[in-house]
Amino acid sequence: MPHPLLKKQAPHFSAKAVKKGEILEEFSLRDYLGKYIFFFFYPLDFTFVCPTELHAFQAALPEFHKRGAEVIACSVDSWYSHLAWLSIPKDKGGIEGVEYPIVSDFHKSIARSYGVLEEDSGVAFRGQFLIDRQGVVRHSLVNDLPIGRSVEEALRLLDAIISYEMHGEVCPAGWRPGARTMKPTQEGLENYFSAGDSVR
Repeated sequence: MPHPLLKKQAPHFSAKAVKKGEILEEFSLRDYLGKYIFFFFYPLDFTFVCPTELHAFQAALPEFHKRGAEVIACSVDSWYSHLAWLSIPKDKGGIEGVEYPIVSDFHKSIARSYGVLEEDSGVAFRGQFLIDRQGVVRHSLVNDLPIGRSVEEALRLLDAIISYEMHGEVCPAGWRPGARTMKPTQEGLENYFSAGDSVR
């Protein structure tokens, strides 16, 4: 069953966030209309898989920006917790150097609206949402708490959406930039298979 948010407007919220050591009092996704957004949830600050993910997205931030996309993280921690974690060096388990916004979902309403809140523990699963320039959810994925996600796959999905919007052709399994796309027709499928999976 597809995620219920696919092809719908991303749920709106206004919340406090932290960016580059400063508290943003009223952070909203609406401020990013016109850009692609990679919005991801992680369970908690000061944990173990989470800092590996946040640093991985920071390392890839220039690649997202090259594609006209912004990265935004969110957890149920307070903005003060985000600030404290940002002050701790990477080699001590902190996220010092992370520059994209980290939203505080202190009341857990954002995770609930995106369908990723684990009610028993009160934390968010590792949900991720790719939102297009019109604010529509085009991709969603939810990992269980122990499983970190792939930044490379996130970029591949972003590239696929951009390619589809530019050319109107669909992206087959394992597609990467430079590989062949195909027309979404029976003829297009047959041409794709007959030509082989080769680079354009």
